[in-house]
Amino acid sequence: MPSHDKSATAPFSGALTALVTPFRNGAVDEAAYRDLIERQIADGIHGLVPCGTTGESATLSHEEHEQVIKICIDQAKGRVKILAGAGSNNTIEAIRLTKFAKKAGADGALLITPYYNKPTQEGLYQHFKAIAEAVDLPLVPYNVPGRTGCNLLPATLARLAKDFPSIVGVKEATGDLTQGSLIIESCPPNFTVLSGDDFTALPLMAIGGKGVISVTSNVLPGKMAAMVNAANAGDMAGAAAIHHELFPLHQILFAESNPIPVKTALALMGRMTEEMRLPLYALSAPNRERLIEVMKSLHLLPAN
Repeated sequence: MPSHDKSATAPFSGALTALVTPFRNGAVDEAAYRDLIERQIADGIHGLVPCGTTGESATLSHEEHEQVIKICIDQAKGRVKILAGAGSNNTIEAIRLTKFAKKAGADGALLITPYYNKPTQEGLYQHFKAIAEAVDLPLVPYNVPGRTGCNLLPATLARLAKDFPSIVGVKEATGDLTQGSLIIESCPPNFTVLSGDDFTALPLMAIGGKGVISVTSNVLPGKMAAMVNAANAGDMAGAAAIHHELFPLHQILFAESNPIPVKTALALMGRMTEEMRLPLYALSAPNRERLIEVMKSLHLLPAN
């Protein structure tokens, strides 16, 4: 098992943005991406997650994946933590991507549970064990059964957290607060549980979660950071007020497959093109109209 210094076990916490990847004419739009990152940091976000689901990692080439992570690390310049997407349903590839994340200077790697091949709980344990033994970097498994077809159960996660100090937290995106509570109860006290859903960020924090990896914060990073800051300061009423204010935006941003709506929202704000990669396709007309209404209500677009 690798040795771990103090920094290697530092938890990720707060509001971290699952960054979209802007495209222009089929290529990564570096200028738009750097601008997005700069706006996030200026508005007080606590961390950035390049090459996750929201970043369309499934349709990035390996070269683009590396490019996007490098740009993010370069633009952030150490001002916030970078949790780089590095997961795969192929353990060998996940190790390669995690090694790259470390070499590039990321603070940690976000590792989606293997999708499609539906491993057993023992298979999941062995997958993350292999990565932890191969790369000395803080690791955060990402559990989203709705996309992957498998569920990293609390007992398996607790076993991993106990056996490998570099497995420092989880992105918990089941939407199941019972599972979230079981994870918090069964994992070590310094293990960080982050919500993988904007909807459940505050409820999960109320029972011991430490923050959220957010889609909504692409659009309103300051608001998401303020909600998390309020909750961490014990101001649950203030945090709840922001939660309810943002809830209509959370709803419309998940009306179709992420990141279709959030990329459309950023395009409507003039931050990037609406370009995304097939099989993702443009937001439907009714949902686009509803998105515009919600954005106007939050003063993200002119009222008329």
